[in-house]
Amino acid sequence: MMGTVAAIGSRTAVCGLALAGVDVRVAEDPDAVRRAWHGLPGTAAIVILTAEAAEALGTAATAPAPSRPLTVVMPP
Repeated sequence: MMGTVAAIGSRTAVCGLALAGVDVRVAEDPDAVRRAWHGLPGTAAIVILTAEAAEALGTAATAPAPSRPLTVVMPP
């Protein structure tokens, strides 16, 4: 099975990614970002984060680790 790509962040920043088949998780505040992160499916291999979403998650969620998906932060 292939992994999926997800994106977490504000509606205006991530909605366009749905056109490319990305699993978009709209999160407008830090609590919503953390809920979206914890709600990602186990198939998520890559997660695109807005700069604000990455800040809300901190380094614990965005640092590389075998048990987490690869994360990429969009430029502000």
